Amino acid sequence: MNHEGGPAVYHTLLTLDMCGVCMVNTLGALPIIYCTLACSPLPRTASLLAYTALSSYAIFCAVTAHSNVRRLCSFAWQALFRFFFFYLRWAGLGTGHPSSLRSYLIMDGLALLGGVINISRVPERWQPGRFDYWFNSHQIMHVLVVVSILYLHWGVVADLLWVTNYACPQD
Repeated sequence: MNHEGGPAVYHTLLTLDMCGVCMVNTLGALPIIYCTLACSPLPRTASLLAYTALSSYAIFCAVTAHSNVRRLCSFAWQALFRFFFFYLRWAGLGTGHPSSLRSYLIMDGLALLGGVINISRVPERWQPGRFDYWFNSHQIMHVLVVVSILYLHWGVVADLLWVTNYACPQD
């Protein structure tokens, strides 16, 4: 984040950045959880509330973190929560469009790769000063995150179209 405003501006920009990451993680996962537990209203409601509470804690941890690694790790519990629902789908215990799971796994993989590139400071670590304004790790991370949001979008659209036509089996 290139600016000339000093530490106060950097902290504000970083806080806004973390809030954006948390919003995408939170709002993106809500339809995933909903569709995975489409036929289980009570667990679905409990899971949605738990994920919302977990997301509140994640944003608190992210904006108060004192290092890039801790900032990235703040979102690990959200990722593990989502992976639990991916597992439910993979194991046939959850519902959802068959192609959406692939989109969600690619989404999380790209987001994680972006986070790792950002905290590793590659490529500017290899040639200091050369990547100050273009192609630095923060920019690469944001490009990967935007592409991951596209995969999230494609998965959620498939799930929402699927859930409008799906009838839960009668017990």
